[in-house]
Amino acid sequence: MSLDVDARPAAARGAPAAAVAPRVRPARVVAVLVAAALAVVVVALADLAVGTSDVRASDLLGLLLGNRDDQALAVLVASRAPRVVAGLLVGAALGASGAALQSIARNPLASPDTLAVNAGAYFLVVLAGVLGLSLPFAVSGGLAFVGGLAASGFVLAISRGGQEGPARLVLAGSATMLALSSLTYLLMLLFEQETQGMFAWGEGSIVQTGSGRVTQAAPVVLLTLVVLVLWARRLDVLALGDDAAAVLGMHVRRTRLVTVLLAVLLAALAVTIAGPVGFVGLAAPVIARLVAARVPGLHRHRLLVPFASLVGCVVVLTADLLIRLLVPLRTGVMIPTGVLTTLLGAALVVWLARRMRGSGPVRTTAAVGSRPVTRGRHLLVVGALTALVTGALIAGLLLGDRMLLLGDVANWLRGTSGTQVSFVLDQRVPRVLAALLAGAALGLAGTTVQGVVRNPLAEPGLLGITAGAGVGAVLAVVLVPGASVWVAAGAAVVGALATFALVNALATRRGLSSERLVLVGIGVSAAGTSLITLLVVVSSPWNTTMVLTWLSGSTYGRTAAQVWPVAVALLLTVLLVRWRRDLDVLALDDDLPRVLGVPLERTRLGLLTVAAALTAASVSAVGVVGFVGLVAPHLARTLVGSSHARVIPVAALLGALLLGLADTLGRTVIAPAQIPAGLVTALIGAPYFVHLLWRTRRIA
Repeated sequence: MSLDVDARPAAARGAPAAAVAPRVRPARVVAVLVAAALAVVVVALADLAVGTSDVRASDLLGLLLGNRDDQALAVLVASRAPRVVAGLLVGAALGASGAALQSIARNPLASPDTLAVNAGAYFLVVLAGVLGLSLPFAVSGGLAFVGGLAASGFVLAISRGGQEGPARLVLAGSATMLALSSLTYLLMLLFEQETQGMFAWGEGSIVQTGSGRVTQAAPVVLLTLVVLVLWARRLDVLALGDDAAAVLGMHVRRTRLVTVLLAVLLAALAVTIAGPVGFVGLAAPVIARLVAARVPGLHRHRLLVPFASLVGCVVVLTADLLIRLLVPLRTGVMIPTGVLTTLLGAALVVWLARRMRGSGPVRTTAAVGSRPVTRGRHLLVVGALTALVTGALIAGLLLGDRMLLLGDVANWLRGTSGTQVSFVLDQRVPRVLAALLAGAALGLAGTTVQGVVRNPLAEPGLLGITAGAGVGAVLAVVLVPGASVWVAAGAAVVGALATFALVNALATRRGLSSERLVLVGIGVSAAGTSLITLLVVVSSPWNTTMVLTWLSGSTYGRTAAQVWPVAVALLLTVLLVRWRRDLDVLALDDDLPRVLGVPLERTRLGLLTVAAALTAASVSAVGVVGFVGLVAPHLARTLVGSSHARVIPVAALLGALLLGLADTLGRTVIAPAQIPAGLVTALIGAPYFVHLLWRTRRIA
């Protein structure tokens, strides 16, 4: 699979450079660079003039003209100047880092975000905060560098350096990022006092308290940028291909290693300054390459890298300026800059995915190892899983911060239990039922999505359905205070259906391509997650626990009324059973259904509507839970083969078992403190997903 966007030299694309390369016009290249620098200056001055204080642009201009104003000077030195300088440093570092990573991976979707550099750096910085370590800038930056390097190295190893295509790189990075984010959220929930203020910083905020951090960071960032620019000539040779570069005397492995080290160092410095500002490292280099494709000579890395840095500065400062102009100032301060840059980056991912050309049949990665089984084995598996789910139900009722006995449950059912037992079970029963039913719904939704899009690496979360449901539910709660459970559930269903309709419409530009569908879904999902953060921060800026709990997937405080929407949604299983044979046919290709008389588009739409409704119901009950919709169907196919008549019940039971056990473990392991069930499933599911990608990394 490839993209239409390709700013490499003609020789790197296999065409004779002399035959197709237009004449380089140095004056035009210089004009573009000067225009970019002027844009940076203009946006920086505009951002410098906006803030929460009464100091205006005219007051700052007076300072430049020699008029002494102590208030304006104090605001400029203590707040606005450090913020703008931080934006410049972060934008320059991430722009150059993304440009280098894209060249190394030869993949336009490579960036500090998709390679999990930001997630790895953020995790170690938060871990240091949890341990109560007050680290100087150099040590903090070193920790971020180690975390980012480890994460990016892992993702590049899984995706074979990004050479297997954009979808696989993004999937590997998304799995690694989710696992690291789950660990980070867990630390922030368990150590709320030690990590206070890190949530907004974790979304990427360039707001600074004083100039100390940017003063220390500036020389390191500038020096690293200079070194990368001097090293960049080797990237031009590497663009010709590994074999050609080796023939020309270049040490390919060393070139890759040094470039990755420099790129990760820049990204780590950006995280240390402002937290992980999302998708700047993707957006800035892509914009720079699009311009370079029209300006001969600008594609050379000694010019492209600084140009991408300038574009990164414009992106970060423009995002910060827009937030302060569009949102009331007191509220705008609470909104991290990374929220808006993530929305921009998500839109860019969708645009790139829409330009993607298909590369042939979909890899049946998740079906590796699945084979037909006898009816007896199928019944044995169903029986065993039913017993395990029953055991999970009993364990969920008995275990927690207070241990109960079966006799206590029996007395509660008869209405003869004591006050304390009744209080515990009145709270615990809805939680256990919500986890089991939501898990079953996610297992069924994942099975449906994987069958319809013919990509066994897909799941409702990767297609944006989960984030869309979350946006709908949160929007209902924000706009209608005190909204009933049914209102929130209905809004979640509408959000899920609308999101998938958007993803499907955007992804089917050139016919259905499962890889394009996944990439568009990931972009929309990132945008949805940012919108959830934005809605909650604006409506309840100090309640970060509310955001973390929702995004982590939790059964805390569930009532019987919140269980009913999931139970009602599970009635849609009847439709899945009815369409089980059509789902078998759809999972093969588009031609066979037409030959057999299956109404392809209508059946596909109906199945995906059912999947969206199931996902929405689960989100309304337990929040955003990842990977259950991926792991359960894959394990089901491994156990009972690929026939959906057998996969559907097994996937539902496995989903219920996974989320039920995750909820019980989360309530028991560190009782009375609790770990949200969604974090437990992510910590289990993400490594499984990564293992799946690793095991199949050499499949063509």
